[in-house]
Amino acid sequence: MEIKVPSVGESVFEALVGKWLKKNGEAVRNDEPVCEIETDKITMEINAEADGVLTVLVAEGTTVKIGTVIGIITEGAVAAGAPAPEQPVAPKEAPPLLPAARKIAQERGISPESVQGTGRGGRVTVDDLLKGEGKAAEEAAPSPPSQQPPLAPATSPAPEPKEQAAERDRITRTPMTPIRKRIAERLLAVRQQTAMLTTFNEADLGRVMELRKKYKEHFQKKHGISLGFMSFFVKACVEALKEFPAVNASIDGDDIVRHHYYHIGIAIGAEKGLVVPVLRDADRLSFAEIETAIAGFVEKITTNRLELSDLQGGTFSISNGGVYGSLLSTPILNPPQSGVLGMHAVQERPVVRDGQIVARPMMYLALSYDHRIIDGREAVGFLKKVKEYVEEPEELFLEG
Repeated sequence: MEIKVPSVGESVFEALVGKWLKKNGEAVRNDEPVCEIETDKITMEINAEADGVLTVLVAEGTTVKIGTVIGIITEGAVAAGAPAPEQPVAPKEAPPLLPAARKIAQERGISPESVQGTGRGGRVTVDDLLKGEGKAAEEAAPSPPSQQPPLAPATSPAPEPKEQAAERDRITRTPMTPIRKRIAERLLAVRQQTAMLTTFNEADLGRVMELRKKYKEHFQKKHGISLGFMSFFVKACVEALKEFPAVNASIDGDDIVRHHYYHIGIAIGAEKGLVVPVLRDADRLSFAEIETAIAGFVEKITTNRLELSDLQGGTFSISNGGVYGSLLSTPILNPPQSGVLGMHAVQERPVVRDGQIVARPMMYLALSYDHRIIDGREAVGFLKKVKEYVEEPEELFLEG
């Protein structure tokens, strides 16, 4: 049977063969992961659909079209007794050249493949090219008569300064992955195509932390999941979105699309980039269901089982930079959404309560919004409402 790159969405036309999880000629079992592919949206695994022996046809790191046959499973074959198929060979690449060496190679018609590079990482230097050219000339030219004086060496371009060559040898170039290229394109598009502004506030998380401490053990025993900060903020955002619907809207051409549902995207950092899976109808989910769904997304991302449908349809997003230690940052919009909330690290800070300076667990909050459809008054009001809900979370918690 053939192993083909599956279709994962209408807008996805190619994929990168990221990693073969089984070796060429190795036995595989039905439904066992054999390959990891990466598109501009997700990374996913391809499973075997039969027992047999794997023949790899496309090398790792190769970008292919959707539907391309990248391997074959020979059903009924036995790996130990079957002849080992030839390993796929990626197209031979020219050795890496320093800029000055590349210019000399072009001017003199020297093939870099014929020169052994002595620079860092096998790079071909100017000296390597000149030595290779001299050696080739010596082998091809007849010996001059003994009475003839030796010819003066040909004038060659000045070699690259040692400092510059050493500096270039200390860098590594790797092509962007499809996901990283897509992230770069979207970030650039946000800057160019939206009127993004950010407003800031801060919240006292003392009462949230008290509730978590009080109900932590009971919540874990009852639901099998720990109670985190994110469920409080999801609930607070949903309630605030109900009061400020423009923050839950989006622009489509010349139209403003108002959503009467609350699909909340949760930004999760993955090894290959940030992904934002969506909690659908978050207003209908309990605290336990929110925490369970987020844990499920994390597990899917870790095991490369996240589906394109998990990333689609969000109306508002939340990004928690605090898990990485960020104290304050400006979150960037996730188009076509018009708002994103940035959470940050909880830090004990001196604040005034009832005329007294006390230490409280404070978190800076940031709301980035598209000013084309959200006025400053609405943005500030929304963020203030989120602050109020997390500072007095008992109502949210009891309802959830």
